[in-house]
Amino acid sequence: MRDSVLVLVIEDDAAIRALLRVALEPAGYRVIEAANATDALGAVQVQTPQVVLLDLGLPDRDGLDLIAPLRKAGAAVLVVSARDAVAQKVAALDRGADDYVTKPFDTDEVLARVRTALRHRASPDVLAATLRFDDIEIDFAARVVRKAGGEVHLAPKEFALLAELAANAGKVVTHAQLLRTIWGPGHETDVEYLRVAARGIRRKLEGESTAPSRIRNEPGVGYRLAVAIAG
Repeated sequence: MRDSVLVLVIEDDAAIRALLRVALEPAGYRVIEAANATDALGAVQVQTPQVVLLDLGLPDRDGLDLIAPLRKAGAAVLVVSARDAVAQKVAALDRGADDYVTKPFDTDEVLARVRTALRHRASPDVLAATLRFDDIEIDFAARVVRKAGGEVHLAPKEFALLAELAANAGKVVTHAQLLRTIWGPGHETDVEYLRVAARGIRRKLEGESTAPSRIRNEPGVGYRLAVAIAG
């Protein structure tokens, strides 16, 4: 029920706050605003936003420092920032941001990212379920992948990568996060491991398809499984 979803917009530019409100409210979201970090942290003490749109360049504090307390308050955090350097994106995602949108942005894209964050927030037990997209079915409990009804054999690391991306479906997962989770501490810089595993998954699930891959590479940042969670 989208009309019950509260979105907190943390942004010091009044024009951008207004633009986001104009996009969010007709889509059925309730919106509250904060122009700085102090007001934002006060707002989450009084109300309970499900989603936060967070600018990083706040006048009283770096927005990166707000990600952890906002996540602790139970909100999905989408960074909306003019900072487009890879290092900034990685820093935000590693601190727990659900997604990162750079300015200038398309409001339709922001709305799509909000919907994805809400689906993921509502489905924390995705690995105990079955994920279906296109003609692919991933049964996480049985550790079985099927394409058009036929079982597809994935190597253990390929399945682990697919499972980790599916657990965060629609979100960017950084190289360091994936490598640390799948290959263990000490492998955070072995990005070629990820490239090999991702190529293997694409080849087995998508063949020679010329359509954009469901496993999207975010250059220098990480990977995203570009699907919506389905039961």
